Amino acid sequence: MLKRTISMTAAGAALVVAAVAGCGSNAQPIQVNLAASEVLAQAAQKTAEVTSYTVDAVVNLSHPQERAGKVQGRMLYQSKPQLAADVTLDTVDVGGRGLPGGVRVVLRDDTVYVKVEALKQLLGATKPWIKVPLSEMGESGEVNQYLGQIQQFDLGNMTKLVTASQDVKSVGNESVNGEDTTHYSGTFPVEVAVQQLPADRQEQARRNLAELKDVKFDIWVAADGLPRKLALNGSKEGSTLDATLFFKGYNEPVDIQVPPADQVGELPQGTTN
Repeated sequence: MLKRTISMTAAGAALVVAAVAGCGSNAQPIQVNLAASEVLAQAAQKTAEVTSYTVDAVVNLSHPQERAGKVQGRMLYQSKPQLAADVTLDTVDVGGRGLPGGVRVVLRDDTVYVKVEALKQLLGATKPWIKVPLSEMGESGEVNQYLGQIQQFDLGNMTKLVTASQDVKSVGNESVNGEDTTHYSGTFPVEVAVQQLPADRQEQARRNLAELKDVKFDIWVAADGLPRKLALNGSKEGSTLDATLFFKGYNEPVDIQVPPADQVGELPQGTTN
């Protein structure tokens, strides 16, 4: 993750899509007498029932051989009535080098729409947006450079990681954006946590977290058993991660639209190598 802050892959987008696709929520109020580890296990299970949500995230990174970086933005996600995600990164800054205008990625069905001014100039595109079928994303190196790490916003994967904790405990009740929640705190070993993910997502997560050792987390869970806030902190040999995510709008309608056709161009020839 620390070396791949701007590495936004369409595979990552596809992983987000697959990670939280579900079939509606039947969430019940969480039982107050559950052990903290059971609460996390139930939260991970309930996220699989979520069909839509919104997440706001701030991720701060540092590395001894690289300067500090920051990614800040939000994602809207839905699995029904059709698959869609809309990611807006207002801030993408690595080593003091930002991306003017940020990054915008819209995923609808089997197509990704990308809007990055720097990418437009690099590829010689003539329209603000570039359209790339998911089937071609693996071949589009320049596009891949700006698409991935959407997993940092992913409800399903992030919740599963914390279930690897052996020391989680409740540290009190707190309000998050006006909702009553229970605050849980603990740590998880990276290698054990990665094994909680589906097999086809473990390698990407392992690469993202490779420079961290044990990760400290805080998670705020509401009465419906779903998280409202998640904070991660990790470090190893001078590398650090500090991420905070706020989740809301579970199973509420979201409006994800593709950009106007006259604003969308194809990926320029010669860029898929």
